[in-house]
Amino acid sequence: MNTTSPHVWPAEWARQAATWIAWPHNLETWPGRFQSIPSVYVRFISTLASVQPVHVLSGGPAASPPAASRLANIANVTIHEIPTDDTWIRDYGPTFVKRKSDKELVGIDWKFNAWGGKYPPFDLDAAAAEAVCRKAGCTRSMSSMYCEGGALEGDGQGTLLTTSSCLLSPTRNPGWSREMVEDELKRQLGVSVIVWVDGGGLAGDDTDGHIDQLARFVAPGVVVAAVSSNINDPNHDGLLRNVRILRQSKDVAGQPLQVVELPTPPPRFIDGKRVPESYCNFLFANGIVIVPTFGNSETDKAAIEILASLIPARTIVPLDSSELIWGLGSFHCASQQQPA
Repeated sequence: MNTTSPHVWPAEWARQAATWIAWPHNLETWPGRFQSIPSVYVRFISTLASVQPVHVLSGGPAASPPAASRLANIANVTIHEIPTDDTWIRDYGPTFVKRKSDKELVGIDWKFNAWGGKYPPFDLDAAAAEAVCRKAGCTRSMSSMYCEGGALEGDGQGTLLTTSSCLLSPTRNPGWSREMVEDELKRQLGVSVIVWVDGGGLAGDDTDGHIDQLARFVAPGVVVAAVSSNINDPNHDGLLRNVRILRQSKDVAGQPLQVVELPTPPPRFIDGKRVPESYCNFLFANGIVIVPTFGNSETDKAAIEILASLIPARTIVPLDSSELIWGLGSFHCASQQQPA
């Protein structure tokens, strides 16, 4: 653990106080296919609300259909009148940590520019972390670094996984060296070992290689890594390079990482465009793990079985993400956990 940072970043499997979600309303996120998305969110929010409180950002007065009308009958849900541009709160919401001295909640407010300026306008999303911290009643720690929550994966012990293609991209942090980025990650998150998983990303991904689609911790020292189930997939070689990097890496305790391969579905296209399907976009909540499925019975079943074997103390809850992924993200991207 980094002793110079005032913070500790709990693992996602630690006890949670709540989940934060931003209600979908941007038609351009799912061009021509938005109609089914509110129902996906209702199922998602209902599943989470059965195990813990859910806080929903309304998106603003013009959001349609309004969150309040679709979520009125679900207990354990609080709607906050916070405007947003888009739904991917993992990336623009605060990364919640705890202060070492008194265990109080702190929200890290990274700078946000819509994945390197890809989707303007993004000023509402860039302001959302401050509003969430205010609603959560927690201290806000402002960072000078452009970073999205989906680019960060921690084990709760001080080990962090990330990618250079994202955090060192010239559209996010021009002039920042790797050392400067590492220093800021260590200062804000309290991590001390950073593993750069730079083998390759997913075709169709618009984040420049978010780690939460590529490799995730399921326990201290244990990582699942996306691999291609199809040798002719353009993702195949890069994902295998990720596995090799991870197997050559050690955690904060100096132990080699145990790496379990998590095969992705075969390539799938919507309206002629590849969608970045990965089972790594699962989400821990109290007592459960929500796992995205993509309508491929063989790889869906394999992913559920692999994760169930690695996380035996929790119920695996498969949720259909075959329409959600047209927005180029899934359930982990669409949520942010608040530790207890």
